[in-house]
Parts: sequence; structure tokens; C-alpha cells
Amino acid sequence: MTDEATAFAPGHVTAFFAPYPHDDPAVAGSRGAGLALSDGVEVTVRPTGSIEDGGRIFLDGTPTEMAAVTGVLGSLDPDSREGDCESGGLPADVDVRTDLPVGAGFGVSGAAALATALAANDAFDLARSENELVRAAHVAEVEAGTGLGDVVAQFRGGLPIRLEPGAPGHGEFDGLPARPRVEYVTFGELSTEAVLGGDLDPVRTAGEAALTRLRRRPTVDELLAAAREFAEDAGLLVPAVAEAVEAAEAEGSRASMAMLGRTAFALGTGLSDAGYDATPCTVHPTGATLVGLGGP
Repeated sequence: MTDEATAFAPGHVTAFFAPYPHDDPAVAGSRGAGLALSDGVEVTVRPTGSIEDGGRIFLDGTPTEMAAVTGVLGSLDPDSREGDCESGGLPADVDVRTDLPVGAGFGVSGAAALATALAANDAFDLARSENELVRAAHVAEVEAGTGLGDVVAQFRGGLPIRLEPGAPGHGEFDGLPARPRVEYVTFGELSTEAVLGGDLDPVRTAGEAALTRLRRRPTVDELLAAAREFAEDAGLLVPAVAEAVEAAEAEGSRASMAMLGRTAFALGTGLSDAGYDATPCTVHPTGATLVGLGGP
């Protein structure tokens, strides 16, 4: 056991997705594609003497609740591998830090869960494999209702294509060999739980069509074109984002909406050229990692 350990997980913009809920959260997930971002989430896990002295979660220094993080601490507890923190959990404080807006389509919950799993494994010397840690984070996020595919994409990095849904052992991946410049602008939160709890048939149909399109021509340009078509066909495009996307397109950039959030993202400088105060970043090539061991 160490005094503390820190891990980084990239933010993830889902360009399009086809949701596949399942009674087994390890099997549940989504098919689709997205972008892992250089902007992400850094988590430090600090073991405490007992669960009564720990279990606190801080988001940028403010005490908070993050169900996916709590779920990870519970499932990784050697005394309750299939349990949750309410029945035990690793005795630790978790410090989550990010510059990304929460609830705006950047997979902050998934990134926090994944980075917590990596850091906790190191801090407590749990000797879990990568697949076990990704599975724990994926299951925790699915059970929290905050995502279906961010965790596995954030572990892979780059421009991941989710060919089959689910945690390691169930899911299957491909990706695009490119590292474009990305920028984004956010107009507020959008409830992932509300969308995933509604009628998923139109979203699934649009997501499968987008995935078929991308697999026929796996390029960055086609990724954004498929994402743009998906946002409209799935009925998820909100007015403020639509206006920003159209403005970026008028400047010659591909753009679309981050799923699920009131966020527009574009390649190149389309949003800033259109007059938006956009945040620039790059695609993060390697995925989640411990900090200090070749990480950020």
C-alpha cells in the first residue's frame, strides 16, 4: 500500500452511439464512435485508516457525490468484490480534478470512475489486471446511469470505434489512425439518465446507420459527417448546439454535438473562426494511465 496514487483518464466525446442495455451491466453498453481528448480527469486516491475515516469524494476541492466512483471503491474492495461502498468499500479519499464541464457530454463520470480504478489498484496494491479495472469502472458507470460506452473508449484513447457493446470480455474495438485538432464550446448540461431512460429505438436505429456509414469509409471526415447526421436523425440536436454547428460548417469545418451534452465540437478552428469562445485540445492517443509512469 502507498500513501497515494494518481491516474489520468481522457475526456471522451461520443460522436454517435447505439445503446444496448442489459441486465448484466458488464454486457450492457453501446456501439458507436467518438474522440478521446487531451483534456480529461485526474484522480488521486488516498488510503485512510478505515472506511469510517474515508469514503470522501472531492470534485475540484469541493465535497461531492459521484455514484460511479463510489461503485468502483465498493467493487474493488477485496472483502466485497461484488459489493458496493454501502456494504464496505476501499477506505480511501478520492480527489477528482478536471477543467471539463460536468454533465456536458465529456464523459467526466466515466473518466473519474476509470481513473479511480487505476489509482486505487496502485494505492492499495490490489494486483488487478487492466481488464478487471476497466470492467469495474464500466459496471459502476452503467449502474450509476451516467453512460454506456465512455469508460472503454477512455481506456483505449485515440478515435475509438465501439464495434460491440460491453466491458472487456464482451466489447470489441477498432479505431481511426488520426490525431486531429479539436475545439469545443458548451451551452449547459443535458441529462444522460433522462435520455437513456427514454425510448431508445430511434437512437439505436440512427446510431447503427452512422456506424455502418463510418465502417464503409473509416476516416475522420466521415466520422464527423456521420455524427452530424446521427444528431438530427436521433432527435437529440438542441437549438444552441445546432446554431454553433452550422456556424462552424460555414467556416469550412466538420462539426457536431457531443453525446450527451449541450456541447458543439469541431475539427480545426471552425468554432473560433465563427466567433465562439471555443476551447482547443487534441486527441489523446494513449488512453487512461497512472500519472508518473509515462502518463501526462
